[in-house]
Amino acid sequence: MGKNHRPQRLGEEVRKVVSEMLIRGDLKDPRFKGMIGISGVDVSGDGSYATLYITALSYTPGVEMTAEEKQGILDAFKHSSGYIRANIDKAVKVRYVPELIFKFDESFEYGAKMDKILDNLK
Repeated sequence: MGKNHRPQRLGEEVRKVVSEMLIRGDLKDPRFKGMIGISGVDVSGDGSYATLYITALSYTPGVEMTAEEKQGILDAFKHSSGYIRANIDKAVKVRYVPELIFKFDESFEYGAKMDKILDNLK
């Protein structure tokens, strides 16, 4: 049997819709600080859950966001999840819109940490 690519396609569509909402400024919560993006979406095999990986960068170069700011962004996404799901429902024709789970993507911070370590070795 072939691999089912539907969750991957649905994840890409969800990422596209939420990213466009962020670009247009549809999410007006004041807790959305800095540059926020969606780096990836994992959808469960049955399509009932979608995990959105969030990246957030400070507007000030070299200054990382605090844990409180990150938690505020996660809370803002959780608070807006109904509105986000409604927009996904309008844009993507699926029978059931997946429940949204929001997590921070730590890979960018890990990469920056590794770059700093490698620079110190020189």
